[in-house]
Order: sequence, then structure tokens, then C-alpha cells
Amino acid sequence: MLLEALLDLCKLLLVVYSLRLALRTYVQSAHPTWSAPLARRRLAVLLALVLAVIAIKVVEDVLTGESGIVDGTILLFVHRSVPDNLTDFFQAVTFTGSSSVLLPLTVAATVALLFARRRFEALLLATSATSAAALVYLIKIAVNRERPALWVTDWYWGSSFPSGHTLVVAAVATALALSANRAWPRARPVAIGTAAAWIGLVALSRLVLGVHWPTDVLAAACIGAILPLALSVALDLRHA
Repeated sequence: MLLEALLDLCKLLLVVYSLRLALRTYVQSAHPTWSAPLARRRLAVLLALVLAVIAIKVVEDVLTGESGIVDGTILLFVHRSVPDNLTDFFQAVTFTGSSSVLLPLTVAATVALLFARRRFEALLLATSATSAAALVYLIKIAVNRERPALWVTDWYWGSSFPSGHTLVVAAVATALALSANRAWPRARPVAIGTAAAWIGLVALSRLVLGVHWPTDVLAAACIGAILPLALSVALDLRHA
């Protein structure tokens, strides 16, 4: 199993390298004016490519049913490892990923950015949040994966894949982190750390509550983070 995991990792790295090389070749030949902006955003581009490849691999495993044993093993491990007295805490964490929190937060932050004349950041946040919500709806309908039934859980709308809470939180948190980094570069470590902690806790909360499989939240976190990363790069290229 370890050897197989290492082989998969090597394949993923090779795919990422190939995609990056293909993108660089295309830009140099078709859009040379994009070279400078892409060079400045090379970390964002690389991270987006890595997350995209991981998401594609996870989706493939889900659709072919290859993730079943690993999903069940990890979910049961989480259930047995987290004390019952922390359930209320994770219920509260999950609530931060609901529309009741994310919608007013996104609207308020977007308005605040507009008042601060940060139009790029306002557009990035609003577009990331709305596209993430729409994508959750479409993927849930397309995949229609059954939710876990390993123990009694609360009912949630829609199919299991992907985790809507995780995907939209990943999109909003990443967009906010990117916006903070552009507006206040010194805030980068705090912004990135806060975003990562929020995404990770919401993803974990969905497992603790038993309403999603691990691959649901992994793919959701990757897809959600890709959206603002790709949008931010695209917006930069538009002005190139």
C-alpha cells in the first residue's frame, strides 16, 4: 500500500510538472505579455495546478468506487477518536460554513472592500463565493453520492459529494486571504493561517458529524481553493 501511494504521488507530481510546462510553452508562444504576470503569481499558479490534479484524482476514485474502503476506515477512526463532548464545538464550526454565516459575511466584506476602493478584491470575493455555491449545486446533482450511514446523524440537503460547507468556506477563506495579502502584505501569515485553520476545521467537522466521506471534504477543499486562485490570476492577466 505504501509503494502504491508513492507511485501515485510520483504520477501526480509528473502531471503537475507537465501541465506547468505546457502552460509556460503556450504563454510564451501565444500570449507573451502574460509571462510577467504569471511569473509574479507562479506560486498561486503552481498551487492551483497541484490542487486541480488532486481534485481530479479524488473525483476519479469516487466515481469508480475505489475510495470506499479508505473512506470508511478514516471516517470510523475520526468517530472513535473525537470525544463526544466536542460534538457541540464541531456543530458550531459547521455552522460557520452555512449560508446563514457565509452570505452576510461575503456581502459585508464585499461592500467594505468597495468602500475601501479595493475593486479587484471585491470582485474576487463575490465571484468566488457565488461560483462556489453554484458549483456545489451542479456537482451534487451530477454525482449523486449517498451520504455515510455509519451512525445516526442529522439530515442535510443534497448528496454527499462534494461537501458544500467545505467547498464554499474554502472559496471564501482563500479569497479573503488573497485579498488581505494584496491590500496588506504584512498580514499574509495571519491571513493564510486563519484561512487554512477555518477550512481544516470545517472539513473535520463534517467528518466528526458523520455527514460526509473524507474524499467529499478533500475534493471540496481543493476545488474551493482553486476558484479564487484561478480567478485572481485570470484577473491579473486581463490587465496585462
